[in-house]
Amino acid sequence: MQARMLKALEFDKVKAQLLEHVSSSLGREKVERLVPSSDFAQVVQWQEETDEAVLALRLRGHAPLGGIFDIRSSLKRAKIGGTLSAHELLDIASTIYASRQMKQFIDALNDEKEGILHLLQYAQQMVALPEVEQAIKRCIDDHGEVLDHASDRLRSIRQQLRTTEARVRERLESMIRSSSAQKMLSDAIITIRNDRYVIPVKQEYRHAYGGIVHDQSSSGATLFIEPQVVVDLNNQLQEARVKEKQEIERILIELTTKVAEHADVLLANVDCLAELDFIFAKAKYAKKISAAKPKMNHEGYIRLLKARHPLIDPNIVVPNDIELGKEYTTIVITGPNTGGKTVTLKTIGLLTLMAQAGLFVPALDGSELAVFRSVYADIGDEQSIEQSLSTFSSHMVNIVEILREVDHESLVLFDELGAGTDPQEGAALAIAILDEVYERGARVVATTHYPELKAYGYNRSGVMNASVEFDIDTLSPTYKLLIGVPGRSNAFEISKRLGLAEAIIDRAKSQISVESNKIENMIASLEQSKKQAEEELQKAEAVRREAEQLRNEWEKKWEDLNEKRDEWMDEAKRKAAEIIRASQREADEVIRELRHMQKEKLAQIKDHELIAAKKRLEEAMPAMDGRKKTAIKRTTRQFQPGDEVKAIHLNQKGYLLEKVSDDEWQVQLGILKMKLKEKDLEYIGNAKQAETKPIATVKGKEYHVGLELDLRGERYEDAIVRVEKYIDDALLAGYPRVSIIHGKGTGALRKGVQEFLKKHRSVKSIRFGEATEGGTGVTIVELK
Repeated sequence: MQARMLKALEFDKVKAQLLEHVSSSLGREKVERLVPSSDFAQVVQWQEETDEAVLALRLRGHAPLGGIFDIRSSLKRAKIGGTLSAHELLDIASTIYASRQMKQFIDALNDEKEGILHLLQYAQQMVALPEVEQAIKRCIDDHGEVLDHASDRLRSIRQQLRTTEARVRERLESMIRSSSAQKMLSDAIITIRNDRYVIPVKQEYRHAYGGIVHDQSSSGATLFIEPQVVVDLNNQLQEARVKEKQEIERILIELTTKVAEHADVLLANVDCLAELDFIFAKAKYAKKISAAKPKMNHEGYIRLLKARHPLIDPNIVVPNDIELGKEYTTIVITGPNTGGKTVTLKTIGLLTLMAQAGLFVPALDGSELAVFRSVYADIGDEQSIEQSLSTFSSHMVNIVEILREVDHESLVLFDELGAGTDPQEGAALAIAILDEVYERGARVVATTHYPELKAYGYNRSGVMNASVEFDIDTLSPTYKLLIGVPGRSNAFEISKRLGLAEAIIDRAKSQISVESNKIENMIASLEQSKKQAEEELQKAEAVRREAEQLRNEWEKKWEDLNEKRDEWMDEAKRKAAEIIRASQREADEVIRELRHMQKEKLAQIKDHELIAAKKRLEEAMPAMDGRKKTAIKRTTRQFQPGDEVKAIHLNQKGYLLEKVSDDEWQVQLGILKMKLKEKDLEYIGNAKQAETKPIATVKGKEYHVGLELDLRGERYEDAIVRVEKYIDDALLAGYPRVSIIHGKGTGALRKGVQEFLKKHRSVKSIRFGEATEGGTGVTIVELK
């Protein structure tokens, strides 16, 4: 990237804003040396580093970058045997502490949030040197002074210094407090000259104290004399100070040696801290300008969403959507001056440079930028008086240089292409230059006010017209970019609103060719259509967002309902399983009792015992959860002989024979006659209805209808006769269910019996027996 191009696009001003966010001179140096890269992998890495720093700031709010110093020169001097000062050692200790804090910060962040690979790599390169840091902090305080406890010898020397100093001051204090001192001393104070304690003596009394004269006042009236009585003590004090200095020098040499042993590691730490300071500066800058990470490509494709120029006040800047590089590779922005064309041009170029420098760009998420080998810009009036170059000539010098280098990996920005010369010739040159750059495959954005270039985009594929919107009502540009619509001069409309006479305007219009009028009308129609389409798009977008919100709400409700349904189903299945297990246990118990009675009494099982067992089996069957139990309806009608009734507690239908007492009836239930209380009976039908129904005749005591009919060994014709008679007898007995044993055999008897049962009017359904009931050798018949 040429320095002149970077300056033309104001990249240096972006760097000046970036400098406000560095924390050390190391970071400042990195920013000052920053230039965009044309290496795609390098750019992607820089963007990822900035993204990781943005994530860290979002999670933590800050990064521990304080206390970093440029200690490289000190380290190099230590390596070659120089002795570092206390302040240099203190800066080294502070930098070691900063590297340790940053390393811990990144390690903790990595434990919490994965995906900070680049920051983690810098942290892993840094080596914590707590022993060096502690050695320096133990010997030197925060002000750069060597502490007494840096060594036992230094502590002893300083103790001697303080004792001797106290004795000197004590001697001098006694002298200045004497009665004669008031007339011999200029002032009753103790001061220091040449690192020795002295007192101010008047000139005429210089021999009163003896000793050594170290200084005199500017007037010569006062001499600063070291009295003879403290000369020896001052000499002792000077000797102690020399020893102190030597011991401090020894301590600094020892600390310097320790630093020199780790100089290479410390230099590597400094490099990492410089990079991290630089990376976090980019992240802070991205936060300040509300920038986002652009997706990078090497296909020359630019797609900016609501892009803003970073150097314009965010309260007044107008964001624009800009796309270039797929359906069209050249954009020609036409329209009047001061409309915002140059700002749009600079926005595209500057954001491209920022992205290639690893900076986030002030645009919405989802924006995409390309990595170009070179970015060329011919922007502004570079007229040179010294070189005797006109505006047109200076532009052409730049353009010639651009055309010498441009290729398919270049982004070229032309501002007012062809300006500064004859309009007809300038327009022709502009078209020829655009054709040349387009044929080389470069991405081009050019601004011009030549009307001839308005047709350029319509006549060539891969070229798109654009303009910056102008508000006729306010006579000012809106700075909104309109892709696909060439610009209009609006000269007639503006003149009319400013008060120019209609006659003059009409006369001017008559000078315009028919073709020009058609073009202007077409442009006006395009602008109106585009504005209307954008309004409709905004409405549709609002409706879409509302629909999406409603869909999300209903999806949430549907998920909640499904979760509740699953919970209800699980609960119902659990309860049903419990009911079935209980029913199974009751049925098994009934079957065991029946088999026990059959074994003990053989065929002498009483009918009431079978009915009771049948009742227990029916009660053992699980009822459906959702089926509500209906209350027993009793009628107030007086019972009459012949009425059809139901024995509630036995769940059996029958007919009233006669009343045997005030509250008791004799009831025919199948082949049984039973005496039942009137309260245990439920009315079903009247006597007339009952007369039409046959009442089962009671046979002899020895007569008995079993729950099973065994047909094994029977011929088909005889078996069918027995089945028909057995079904009738079972119906008279009131059995709801019976079993017919036909065996398995060849299956002919089974098939014949089942075909007969399917056609029988009193059979509700048939099925094979369960494994415990005899399997396919038994047919279970449900009676109506």
